[in-house]
Amino acid sequence: MTDRPYRITVVCLGNICRSPMGEAVLRDRVAAAGLDDRVVVDSAGTGDWHIGHPADQRAQATLAEAGYEFDHRARQIDPSWMADIDLIVAMDESNYANLEVMLEESGLTDDARPQLRMMRSYDPDLAHLDAPHADLVVPDPYFGDADGFSASLAMIEKAADGLVDDLLEQFSER
Repeated sequence: MTDRPYRITVVCLGNICRSPMGEAVLRDRVAAAGLDDRVVVDSAGTGDWHIGHPADQRAQATLAEAGYEFDHRARQIDPSWMADIDLIVAMDESNYANLEVMLEESGLTDDARPQLRMMRSYDPDLAHLDAPHADLVVPDPYFGDADGFSASLAMIEKAADGLVDDLLEQFSER
């Protein structure tokens, strides 16, 4: 770890459903672990059609019901971001593949590139799977009902706990 904060960017397709939920949960977990002065969490989408929009109302309602405070405007990630990120967390296989291309396009050497993981790879029950893997996907709830948002949030929460445990271990080793 360096003197600058460790930067995590959570990524989904449009940055209005899963990645904002991931950002809110991770920020909460990072603060609870006492790492909020050392870890910065944000989110983005691989697509551009929701740039500037707030999170989906169902995502907002799901987060509020679970007790998370969050204010969000959608953004789109691109290769120029890569040098400033330490960890990119993708929500599905398509996001993962798009991010792999962006990492190549960034021009960064392998040792300067951020680590790319799928969100659910931090779920202790799924940690044995190699990304990208269908079982590591946090399903996109956009075209469904509120239950899909609750299910996605539960997956994200479990994985976020594992990710923060990993961060605590990384920081304790330094």
